[in-house]
Amino acid sequence: MDLDETDLAIVRGLQEDGRLTYETLAQQVGLSRPAARMRVQRLQETGAVRVVAIVHPAVRRLTASAHLAIDTDGAATPVAREIAALPQAPFVTLTSGRRSIMAELRTAGFAELERTIEHIRALKGVRTVDPLVATRHVKDPYLLTAEPTATVQDEVDEQILTELEADGRLPFAELAGRVGLSAGATRSRTLRLLDGGVAKVVALVRPEVLGMGYLCGFSLRVDGPAAPAAERVARLERVTFLSACLGRAELVGTITAESFGALRTTLEEMRELPAVREMESWLHLELVKEQYGLGPRTA
Repeated sequence: MDLDETDLAIVRGLQEDGRLTYETLAQQVGLSRPAARMRVQRLQETGAVRVVAIVHPAVRRLTASAHLAIDTDGAATPVAREIAALPQAPFVTLTSGRRSIMAELRTAGFAELERTIEHIRALKGVRTVDPLVATRHVKDPYLLTAEPTATVQDEVDEQILTELEADGRLPFAELAGRVGLSAGATRSRTLRLLDGGVAKVVALVRPEVLGMGYLCGFSLRVDGPAAPAAERVARLERVTFLSACLGRAELVGTITAESFGALRTTLEEMRELPAVREMESWLHLELVKEQYGLGPRTA
């Protein structure tokens, strides 16, 4: 899908706040309200953009996470799709390099994390699973890092979050009909949850839509404490995700770039950091799943 500058401006606005009103979007990009609405709907209908609520991990008690490098006997695609069906796996890709699948897990504690890893190890076609257990998310476009100041008070709050996880731009009137409250009460509850950091509504955009269709994963071994190196790597513009971890490496992350040359430049910038002792990298060939919410959504 080809986007013009107005489309890109709308996408950037929705990435900052997925529930921006059509009036505000129209003012920001210089369109009428109906024209802005039509463009947003077109972006969503084509699948270029999904606007969803990302609930704070603490609210879902998702206190443990890991990054898995998975090798298979035979074709990797069926295995990747089976992993993507797990609600504990919000991110699954087919990759180049030593391992054919990369997956991220987020679970309610380390006991569930261990059980999920063992479940994946037992899947037909899985040869090896090499986990990196995250100790700290240094940079994550979907993770709300500050602790929420509001709480989920009852089942109605839970239902509001569930509806917004499926459609972050659901109008208050329609949302009210689904949860059984007045539009005013629904608006008040929703704003309390969003303003209190319980959830954030964001636009999930396919990287190629923004001309950033090259995704590269990497892991780093570093000398000395990992924190200083992590902060320097996180400042690199094209590094869009970074975690500190335990396992075969101290840092694991993702580069999103506009070309192979830009990927190479960013990898070289990391190699030049004095603390970096060893690097492994791989290309994400196909995004099988990206769903940082409750239920699985596969592509």
